[in-house]
Amino acid sequence: MKIAVIIPARYGSTRLEGKSLKILAGKSMIQRVYENVNRSQVVTDVCVASDDERILHAVSDFGGRALMTSKMNQTGTDRVAEAAETIGLAPSDLIVNVQGDQPMVKPEHIEAVIEPLLSDPGTEMTTLAYAITREEEISNPKDVKVTFDKNGSALYFSRSAIPYDRDGDMQFDTYKHLGIYAYTYRFLKIFKSLPEGKLEKIEKLEQLRVLENGYGIKVVVTEFDSPEVDLPGDIARIEELIAAQEK
Repeated sequence: MKIAVIIPARYGSTRLEGKSLKILAGKSMIQRVYENVNRSQVVTDVCVASDDERILHAVSDFGGRALMTSKMNQTGTDRVAEAAETIGLAPSDLIVNVQGDQPMVKPEHIEAVIEPLLSDPGTEMTTLAYAITREEEISNPKDVKVTFDKNGSALYFSRSAIPYDRDGDMQFDTYKHLGIYAYTYRFLKIFKSLPEGKLEKIEKLEQLRVLENGYGIKVVVTEFDSPEVDLPGDIARIEELIAAQEK
């Protein structure tokens, strides 16, 4: 069975154009993502899926593998699905979708997100959550929150703070959703074929499409954060984290 990490990376971004090629502590963001996931001992294939020659050339320059995908892809899932077809995966092979703006991703993230797929044949899709330690992330809509049941099945994803403490007298963890997914190739094709959901359209969160259509997502809590680079101001913070990590 193959375990392929596919990193969707487009050049156009309304908040930070060309962010995959932004330099973070001496390396491009896409190189940091690629090298970090490639350190995992369980991964059999790693590739970047992009629609821009500049990103493909950057990946090639550091010795990575990149695939050109259609500019018509509407979502990262569409881009990952096209790359998976090009690679030639079998239905039971596993795909890990790591966003190209997560330069702090670790091999431990990869191993954690695929574990339910390996141990439970009934699981088709998984993702990661992290107990928020920076209070501002609870109310910041760019940091997506997730709630899940006692068995770890996702109940809802939102840009709002969930759950909401009505009386303000309870102590509990609020979990941030990390944009790392894993699925069987069989389920990825199902996901790609699902119609856009109402909640997805409201929240602008593609994973809600899975829940709205009656499928489950297993949530794995990790002790490691994987902050994303969404805005220019995020770069300095990530560079500080990288410097602290590399000491």
